[in-house]
Amino acid sequence: MDRAVAKRLFARAARRPVQTPVGLADRIEALLTQRCGDALGLARRAGQAVAGFERVTEMIQRGKAGLLVFALDGAENGRRRLAALGRGVPMAGALTGAELGAAFNRDRVAHVAIGPGPLADRLATDMRRLAGFRDGAMVELNLAPTGRGERTVA
Repeated sequence: MDRAVAKRLFARAARRPVQTPVGLADRIEALLTQRCGDALGLARRAGQAVAGFERVTEMIQRGKAGLLVFALDGAENGRRRLAALGRGVPMAGALTGAELGAAFNRDRVAHVAIGPGPLADRLATDMRRLAGFRDGAMVELNLAPTGRGERTVA
């Protein structure tokens, strides 16, 4: 975003002078974080999202997981174990444990599974957008059983 502002790409696309506010990238990141948190909260209230290693494992084993969400600051070991168990399930890691926890009325959450459907699709899209603003963020969508698919790593 900062490079686009520096190169005046917004003005070029609009074909006229454009004033971009200071801190535009930070504002967009904050709004995307809020949007992802809101979508997680909606999925939780609709009964389509579960949090915690055991509940996520259970949802994967029953074949009801449409999206796995991992905390950026979560343990790598748990993430690897769930990713291996949920092979072929889209995965995203662009929110911190505290941000994930806010959607579940907890202090911290490391692992979340969301059932398939429009909410999971919307959250995956927003997480991919957010991943472009955060170091260490990862989103893997449209995975085939071979593990090939769209991968975004920031």
